[in-house]
Amino acid sequence: MQNLNFATKVGNIEEPTQNLGWLAKEVLSFKEALALLDVSASMLYKLTHQRAISFYKPNGKLIYFKREDLMNWMLSSKQPSNEEILKRD
Repeated sequence: MQNLNFATKVGNIEEPTQNLGWLAKEVLSFKEALALLDVSASMLYKLTHQRAISFYKPNGKLIYFKREDLMNWMLSSKQPSNEEILKRD
């Protein structure tokens, strides 16, 4: 009984971590990009339509993103803190 509970608990821990393998990938699918950016599908489609984020369509159908491009987009338009503003003056 205890072995079964232990195996179940280990399985419950391993399953979610196996689904996080995409975190180490350099090229992400549309769904993986959604998870990384934490935005809705419509928002990501809007950003690609406006060419605000670089993307790739190798077969003319599916959309892929480079992790580096997504990270650069997320970190663009930095808003300075009050301390940084005071240091400028």
